[in-house]
Amino acid sequence: MLVLGIESSCDETGLALYDTKRGLLAHALHSQIALHADYGGVVPELASRDHIRRLVPLLREVLRQGKIALPEVDAVACTQGPGLAGALLVGCAFAEGLAVSLGKPVLPVHHLEGHLLSPLLAADAPEFPFIALLVSGGHTQLMAVAGVGQYELLGETLDDAAGEAFDKTAKLLGLGYPGGSALSQLAETGRTGVFDMPRPMLHSGDFNFSFAGLKTAVLTQVRKAGEAMDDVFKANLARAFQDALVEVLTRKSFAALKASGMRRLVVAGGVGANRQLRQSLNAAAARKNCRVYYPALEFCTDNGAMIAFAGAMRLQAGATPRPAGVFAARPRWPLSELIKVAGASCSRS
Repeated sequence: MLVLGIESSCDETGLALYDTKRGLLAHALHSQIALHADYGGVVPELASRDHIRRLVPLLREVLRQGKIALPEVDAVACTQGPGLAGALLVGCAFAEGLAVSLGKPVLPVHHLEGHLLSPLLAADAPEFPFIALLVSGGHTQLMAVAGVGQYELLGETLDDAAGEAFDKTAKLLGLGYPGGSALSQLAETGRTGVFDMPRPMLHSGDFNFSFAGLKTAVLTQVRKAGEAMDDVFKANLARAFQDALVEVLTRKSFAALKASGMRRLVVAGGVGANRQLRQSLNAAAARKNCRVYYPALEFCTDNGAMIAFAGAMRLQAGATPRPAGVFAARPRWPLSELIKVAGASCSRS
């Protein structure tokens, strides 16, 4: 089964071809970072228009890479939500148009499921079941994953997600766009222990998160410093922020592993590319004789490969694709429609 995947939920346009027998055949991505940099964030209208410009050239590129003729595609998977309404509409409309012209079905994919399954694209992919730490944009969640479509929510953020906290803190420090990666780079030059930052909900006794207070603690230090805030101050404060956030994510993740009896942790989403987080998780895993799995760095941020793969996995799990022509985008697609509430337990391994 050959699946074409289309991702256009925000500021990356991604297309990919995934074959259930041969694996990932091709993928191509265009990032809009340069387009939005002058505005300090994503401008939805500009994002939508740029997706329109990029989709056809990227389709030609993946067909060329994969040495595939378009009629060979068996199904078209596209990100149906959540995301920016206009951006999603562009990708969904393109997917529907292709599917109608080819007489092939459409696979609507939840953006977060794409991220969740992306580590399985690696050559050394984890086996089910596992605990997943999903840290993507406005989402920070811990889930027990028994298989494709078998997700149990263990805990989630009650306010700012990790990615949001990174971006908001970056703005407080006057860093450029994209703020999260700029803050991470700055933190690597800072010293640990200069500032005492809170570790929100570290001892809450559950698997939920809260990072709004950590961002507020940074704001308090910025206001105290005023005009005296220099580059060294910013670097040390960035390091203190990152130290706190990484500690919370690490300890909560391994608490979830201990409670479940599992020994495999999967990390997915853009924050999963953070070097310090990976070092912390790997160190904890070595102490506790566990394994941590990550997507390749190129698949941490939004991409078409994860959408093609998620669509293909859904097909293999028995999902029925819908006929083309039923046009829909879901900017606020609730994750609750994909997951079970905490309570049911996955098999231990």
